[in-house]
Amino acid sequence: MPSMSRRTLLGSLAAVSVPGLLTACSTGSGDSDVSNAGKKLAPWPAYRPTTSAPKPDLAPTDAGVQAGYTAYPADLVRSVARTPGDGSTVKVMSVSFGTPPKPASANRFWAAVEKALGVKIEYTIISQADYQKKMATVMAGDTDALPDIINLFSGFVLPREAEFVQRRAEDLTPYLSGEAIADYPNLANIPTHAWRDMGRIGGRLYGIPLERPLPGSTLWINQGMFTDAGMQEGWTSQDFAAVAKQATSGRTYALGAANGSLFGNAVHSAAHRAPQEWAVTKSGAFQPGYADERFKAAVAFQSELRKAGSYYPDSTSVSQIDLTTLYYNGTVGSMQDGFGAYLPKYRESQGKLTPAAALPYSVDGTPGGIVAARRSFGYTVLKKAEKERVQLLLRILDYLAAPFGSKEWELVHYGVEGTHFTRGKDGSPEPTELGEVENNTNLPLKYLAEGPQVLFVPGMPDAVRALHAWQQKVVPYAVRNASFGLQSRTKNAQGTTLKALLDDTVTGIVAGRLPLSEWDATVKKWRAQGGDRMAEEFAKDYAANT
Repeated sequence: MPSMSRRTLLGSLAAVSVPGLLTACSTGSGDSDVSNAGKKLAPWPAYRPTTSAPKPDLAPTDAGVQAGYTAYPADLVRSVARTPGDGSTVKVMSVSFGTPPKPASANRFWAAVEKALGVKIEYTIISQADYQKKMATVMAGDTDALPDIINLFSGFVLPREAEFVQRRAEDLTPYLSGEAIADYPNLANIPTHAWRDMGRIGGRLYGIPLERPLPGSTLWINQGMFTDAGMQEGWTSQDFAAVAKQATSGRTYALGAANGSLFGNAVHSAAHRAPQEWAVTKSGAFQPGYADERFKAAVAFQSELRKAGSYYPDSTSVSQIDLTTLYYNGTVGSMQDGFGAYLPKYRESQGKLTPAAALPYSVDGTPGGIVAARRSFGYTVLKKAEKERVQLLLRILDYLAAPFGSKEWELVHYGVEGTHFTRGKDGSPEPTELGEVENNTNLPLKYLAEGPQVLFVPGMPDAVRALHAWQQKVVPYAVRNASFGLQSRTKNAQGTTLKALLDDTVTGIVAGRLPLSEWDATVKKWRAQGGDRMAEEFAKDYAANT
């Protein structure tokens, strides 16, 4: 019986549990309506960076290096002039990577946010593991039953997501396009790159992006372990392999990976300078990164690392949560994770190890690349409603999108001083015992709206300096997926299934279950079943957006 990855299984569960989803979303005016080709494009919201937030200690760059704060701002500003709500109940739904929160009646963090927003919040929280299945059910249900505010997480391709949004979510173009966004100053503070990577649907704006930094999937290493094994700046792929082998002994492994991570393929394919899914030529043609010889070379390199014994033996079955535990306890010396994971990495590693974002290795004498993240970690849409209701919901999201250095940001991220946090010597919030339970990880407000992210690690200025310096070195070599923000009818309908075909083959080759020669046959099959159609559709949408 052929093996089935977790991603394939989840996609199958979603399709089985909601058999009418594809039919329900494909009726009416047709799938092609989501394309931007031939449509009048709504202008992007006019970017108005906040002028009241504290000046960073380490300056950002236009290329994508983040602003860094080596100390918590002493004087917090107000970014919202009045309570946004009207006392009504607002139903919200988002993905979660935490544990279920205490109920609203017993949760002081929840109560404090409700008071500040001026509404009652009914929160449907979906774990990452259940996200595809639950969202399939929501998308197939009645429009009247939709929550007021819905987070669409970019970690999964939902079948016909764009069609669902276009048909059943509020068109926010009149409220946010161009200068209209000035009514919501914190939303106007979201940079244009986040809106672009969220993208339009049928030429219109339907969502609010969750802005993210340029670096994406990152190899987080145990710095001491890798340095002792011979790691040096400017290393080659051969050096990397030698260091990984040297750092592996007994029950300690240099390389950790989790189920679904393809043995950290994103990091290695970027280091090989392979296109990340899609590249676009000067003429506007789209070429699949999977068909690039550099991608195949990365898979072959990973296979050799596995044969050398450098990977944790259970890399195809361990969960990301369990892998993180193995990283902290020293069983594995590295793991692929999003760049945004730096904060828990530094906080949880104190006294155990020194985490670091690895510099990419070179394959052919040129600098290795890093993964350029989609600058929108999903987006938030609103249920169709009367104008006054839409404006209220946008005011709520404007509050949640408060910038770093504001009183609103502190409340949403840390709760109430004296209850959920105290002040460290440098003024940084330090969670209390209650704050470790009641917070915006377990009550994930940050996935509804959030201001631009900055580099800040409470009480650890050297960590901020190291991260800022790392970004300065690697941002110029970020490899971007050219399809970000674009629409493809085929990807909307078949993206999950086709991606699983590729992912399962990568995992099979690296794990030693399949020969490397299987890759070319898989890519050929992928292209025939929809990959080439995606290329044509992305090219048309790209032309419409440029």
